[in-house]
Amino acid sequence: MPATSSNKPYRVGRSKTGLGLFATKPIKKGTRIIRYHGPILDSRIPEQDDIENKYLFELNGRWTIDGSVRKNLARYINHSCRPNAESDVRPRERKVFIRAIKNIEPGEEINYDYGTDYFKAYLKPIGCKCDSCEKKRKKLRAEARVERAKVKARAERKAEKAGAKGAKKKKLNGHAIGKANGRARA
Repeated sequence: MPATSSNKPYRVGRSKTGLGLFATKPIKKGTRIIRYHGPILDSRIPEQDDIENKYLFELNGRWTIDGSVRKNLARYINHSCRPNAESDVRPRERKVFIRAIKNIEPGEEINYDYGTDYFKAYLKPIGCKCDSCEKKRKKLRAEARVERAKVKARAERKAEKAGAKGAKKKKLNGHAIGKANGRARA
């Protein structure tokens, strides 16, 4: 694990999704947090275009940053559908900076939206693990449980009513023709 100096406003730590980058100091909205860096790959060169890892950051149709190098601490920033940071891509300079779009408090995880291509390729098959999606799934599961309980209660009431109606019909049919104290009823 790469060491981070104490003057940096972030640290690498344990997250729900593995490792993540966390704020150690308050970070104001609009502040550049960290640079995403690594070797620059040219997609026109076939062997560089075929590299498969999840730390590739596409600058444009031709250039991509391979962020898998250990010194690139920005690779630990996780995806969120409701992020507190965003990527500031500068294709001409071949640089990417991660910038805060909200005030970030110490201890809070730094995250940004990875984009639809990455999401479809890597996150959708396993499901997004960001806080907003987890809360949404938790709410949907709770609503589904409530709905199942309502359906079950409705079915039980219907079964009780049907059972009571069936018993009533049998009584009425049995007593209308039957005798009371040995005499026939009119």
